[in-house]
Amino acid sequence: MKIKRVEHVAIAVTDMAKSMKMLEDTFGLKMELEEQRGATRLAMYPVGETYIELLDTQDSDSAIGKWIAEKGQSLFHLCFEVDDIEAALDELREKGVKLLDEVPRIGHGGAKIAFINPESTGDILIELAELAH
Repeated sequence: MKIKRVEHVAIAVTDMAKSMKMLEDTFGLKMELEEQRGATRLAMYPVGETYIELLDTQDSDSAIGKWIAEKGQSLFHLCFEVDDIEAALDELREKGVKLLDEVPRIGHGGAKIAFINPESTGDILIELAELAH
């Protein structure tokens, strides 16, 4: 598997507007993408070739909601960009890596995404993404 780059660093936030204002006012970042996916809202801010992804939810039973309830506002996951997500998942399965997503699903900006089970990554949630072009 070829990891092209760290595509984004996701942060679960308790107040999306406040977090967006901080990135914009303090660091001069400009939002490039904002999406609502069910109860989850995300905002993507480019920093060089990587993004900061802010995640907020109104669903306390979602993964993000549970994360915030347990750990508060904090780093949620790392996302690696790959060329071929299906091949990457096959390679990980061959290595005995546990997956949360056995098949890719559609994520931010139409990307194909899949998450790796944190049991296989030292308790760090890692996402793989094959970007839509």
